[in-house]
Amino acid sequence: MHPFEPQQLPIDDIPWDALIPLIGRANRSLAYYDGILYGLANPDVLLSPLTTREAVLSSKIEGTQATLGEVLKFEAGAAPAEESRVRDIEEIMNYRRAMRRAEEELKARPFSLNLLKELHAMLLDGVRGKFKARGQFRTTQNWIGIPGTPIEEAHFVPPDPAQMIEHLYGWEKYYHFDRPDPLVQLAVIHAQFELIHPFLDGNGRLGRMIVPLFLFERKLISSPVFYISAYMEAHREAYVAGLRALSDKTPAVWAKWIGFFLEAMDEQAKENAKKAQAIIDLYGRLKERIIDLTHSQYAVPLLDSLFDQPVFTSSRLDERSGMPSKPMVMNMLGRLKNAGILTVVREGSGRRPQILALTELINVCEGADII
Repeated sequence: MHPFEPQQLPIDDIPWDALIPLIGRANRSLAYYDGILYGLANPDVLLSPLTTREAVLSSKIEGTQATLGEVLKFEAGAAPAEESRVRDIEEIMNYRRAMRRAEEELKARPFSLNLLKELHAMLLDGVRGKFKARGQFRTTQNWIGIPGTPIEEAHFVPPDPAQMIEHLYGWEKYYHFDRPDPLVQLAVIHAQFELIHPFLDGNGRLGRMIVPLFLFERKLISSPVFYISAYMEAHREAYVAGLRALSDKTPAVWAKWIGFFLEAMDEQAKENAKKAQAIIDLYGRLKERIIDLTHSQYAVPLLDSLFDQPVFTSSRLDERSGMPSKPMVMNMLGRLKNAGILTVVREGSGRRPQILALTELINVCEGADII
């Protein structure tokens, strides 16, 4: 197979008329979701478990098996049953760190290829792929296919590295264009990035990471917490097929891909809004209960800590800023356990501390009872 030659951007023959209904729905759903985000005093705290879930799902598309529950328990000090899950969890935690870094950077300067390389270096830090030119654009030919198969049997061969950088410069320039509709533009940005496949590993996760970062930089959402991976995971075959079909470079194929992407944005914005609202409602209910149970000025800081890290040990809770003395913390936690708000995930034994969980929050994020 010959290396793919991406279409030059911008794409001038997009069939807009056929896409207008989808564009309208996707933008309305996104605006509704952002309205929920805008009303949050601290979305980073309240939606922290959803950010971790996005990292879990995006990594899962690339083959990791760790669950949201396993990641949260691991951060609290409970090792997973299978050693292989530790490597998966480390990849997921790298994804989350890279997202936080990107948010900080975008508050100060525009998105750039240098930031893209920095995020790639963070994504592959100490995990699988760490020796695959981490933080550097590839200088050798890669291909996509069944692991272990030669290039002759590849499903897709990205651009030759000699021409790749030119396409990347064009992609970066298009990223900052002022186009008729930013969501259609984002559909093209995401697809073109995956077609260029500029790194030897980690392209899929970076491509999905670009979605909330673009929305955030364009001020379409007030915080970069848009979770698209759930839809992509649920429609994996259509997602992959849609990207591969773009090798034809015809207006009809691009229209089909853009339509799929807009549908993903519409459906996922609705689902994100539903979950964000459920988390906000849960926070409000728990705030009243915990204040009533503890009669403490530290009730709200405690609740914020629980939302930020819903699986934890009391010793780590003591270390957080704004917390009272250890005896007072233990007293409040005891009351929350007795009230059924907190669940014991692991009993303490000797020097091994007890692990507690705000299970209702975790199950709301996952959409199922997982702890």
